Amino acid sequence: MDTKTSLLPVFNIARHRLQTDGKGVTTLVGAYGCPLRCRYCLNPHAWNPQTLEKCVMLTPEALYEKVKIDELYFLATGGGVTFGGGESLLHVDFIRQFRRLCGPDWTLTLETSLNVSEERFLKVLDSVNDFIVDIKDLNPSVYEAYTGMPIDKTANNLKLLAERISPEHIHIRVPKIPKYNSKKHVLSSLEKLKSMGFENIEIFPYIIRPS
Repeated sequence: MDTKTSLLPVFNIARHRLQTDGKGVTTLVGAYGCPLRCRYCLNPHAWNPQTLEKCVMLTPEALYEKVKIDELYFLATGGGVTFGGGESLLHVDFIRQFRRLCGPDWTLTLETSLNVSEERFLKVLDSVNDFIVDIKDLNPSVYEAYTGMPIDKTANNLKLLAERISPEHIHIRVPKIPKYNSKKHVLSSLEKLKSMGFENIEIFPYIIRPS
């Protein structure tokens, strides 16, 4: 059990998102921090130190008070709160404490790259319903070139995810990344994921946004 109240550095709370960040109506909570430095990062503010200075530091109780206004929407649609970022798995103690506050009826979803320690990953499994996983690419060389980090932690936690969570609760995103992976790489990742038992796999072209 967590004995110390955690604080979540929140840079955004987006309400009334419909089937874009999980099931039903969701509230997306963007939290600071990420171990990766992806070349075409969609949310560079999630790891920019200047963002941290502007974040609102929330206790689980404070976040619950902010999001419970939409409980009727959550219960009616099977939705709830999605923790994103950044890397949601950097905040597992907070998420565990938040689950005890909101109870079992909200769907809690994590948007994650899985690039954290096995200990951290396993700690949150009993508090979360669904996972949205951005794996980048399962080729180790492509992964490291694009993210700046080794694939080992992601690959290990992906294996644990397949073993411990039913496939209907997992959505995996595989992007075609310009200048980094090819159609052959994407198809190879797809076959590996299918062989592991994953079913809900989304392949999409990554569009580079102008800076």
